[in-house]
Amino acid sequence: MKKQFKIKYFFLFVGFIVLTSCIKRPDFPDEPVIEFISMNRNQMIQDNFNTDSLRITFSFTDGDGDLGNNDSLNIFIRDNRDQFIASQYRLPMLPSEGASRGIEGEITITIYTTCCIFPDGTPPCTPSQLYPRDTLTYDIFIKDRAGHESNTITTNPIVLLCQ
Repeated sequence: MKKQFKIKYFFLFVGFIVLTSCIKRPDFPDEPVIEFISMNRNQMIQDNFNTDSLRITFSFTDGDGDLGNNDSLNIFIRDNRDQFIASQYRLPMLPSEGASRGIEGEITITIYTTCCIFPDGTPPCTPSQLYPRDTLTYDIFIKDRAGHESNTITTNPIVLLCQ
């Protein structure tokens, strides 16, 4: 009985070693890589008081695991109508446990509304019957603590109601 007990645990141990040795560590580049996943909506009402918003979700990978920084901004949102950095966010310091294998995850950010920009020079955020809608996209990129910049992703078109 004692020998049978040892053989049983020996095979369990060997099986565990075989299974864990088959798990492949991710091979991510040191630069962050992001990929657009979704937006919860595609329309907002223009306003300069942040009364409307939408959420954007994207995934990330980073080979050396140095994402996040408590002291600086590291998520950047650029308005493609004028190339202005519309928003910046701080990704908190991510734990470095297992960072030598790289990290991956998802980030969801809230983007607040902005103003319509009119082709005739009408001041932004003015209600317009001549131009009832404006359309924009945002470019998003992130930076890690080493200063590596990710690729840039672009949102789906967002319609601003110029009311």
